[in-house]
Amino acid sequence: MVKFIISQNDENQRLDKFLRKYLKNASLSHIYKLIRKDVKVGGVREKPDRILKSGDEITIYISAEDEDFLRGVRDIQKSKRQFGIAYEDKNILVVNKPFGLLIHGSPSEKKNTLTNQVVGYLIEKGEYDVSERTFSPAPVNRLDRNTTGLVVFGKTGQALKDLGQMMKERNRIRKFYLTIVSGEIEGELFLKGELVKDSNTNKVSIFDWASHGKEIETIARVKSRARGFSLLEVEPVTGRTHQIRAHLAHAGYPVIGDAKYGDSRLNRKISEKYGLTTQLLHAEKLIFEDMTPRFEYMTGIEIIAPPPGEFNRIKSEIFD
Repeated sequence: MVKFIISQNDENQRLDKFLRKYLKNASLSHIYKLIRKDVKVGGVREKPDRILKSGDEITIYISAEDEDFLRGVRDIQKSKRQFGIAYEDKNILVVNKPFGLLIHGSPSEKKNTLTNQVVGYLIEKGEYDVSERTFSPAPVNRLDRNTTGLVVFGKTGQALKDLGQMMKERNRIRKFYLTIVSGEIEGELFLKGELVKDSNTNKVSIFDWASHGKEIETIARVKSRARGFSLLEVEPVTGRTHQIRAHLAHAGYPVIGDAKYGDSRLNRKISEKYGLTTQLLHAEKLIFEDMTPRFEYMTGIEIIAPPPGEFNRIKSEIFD
């Protein structure tokens, strides 16, 4: 028999969803069989949709050995910290991700990821316990491996839920990026369209109108222009995969160095002249607006991560 108490980080979940995360090696049919016969909440058998609350006592009538097998080993791969800290309090950690670091693992790189580094950092601070049953600190926004800048992590279960929801809604957590594109732009760009993703190629296509696509909206503001290039502050009003790179390229202003959506002939010249071999894109600023009650204290806060030295070097060579 296994018995434990639901913590604040695990509350407000359905019983079946909690058990699916907790006993991740169990099949779905096994989970529902356990709920019918071998799981009690507060000494009472409950339905799969029972919402768990902090303090609920869970009893599972399986052996400790079976529990270990069904849970699997939660292997926290510690990695040397490479990120900078832009903001932190008891609920949220905003980090500055360096170039070349994956946020999550891949088949070729499972250990040295931003998420593992953050989890290791919070373990060392005593702010995360690896014995947590289903919760782990996680990011609520994503950047590509070679995009630098601000990534937001929720440090508690409820904070992660709130932040994730606000990231999905417009004008709550506004994101701003710096980039350099081909073409001298006058004024602001207000771009709208629809995005279709090809999962096989991990590439997206932009359409002015496509009934099967996802709506996207991108605003680009010119900070400087010279020598056939523009330095832009870009605000993705919606947040889709590769939105900024693909949307700007579709509008005729590809991000320099971008091998996936950019101008290959121009990129060769950029590589030869500036040594740039990947997209020049930096998540520079976050503005917190219209926050949920848990995060009301952050309303109006602006967090900035200066671009890395390589970005500044190329910017200076083009525009100064």
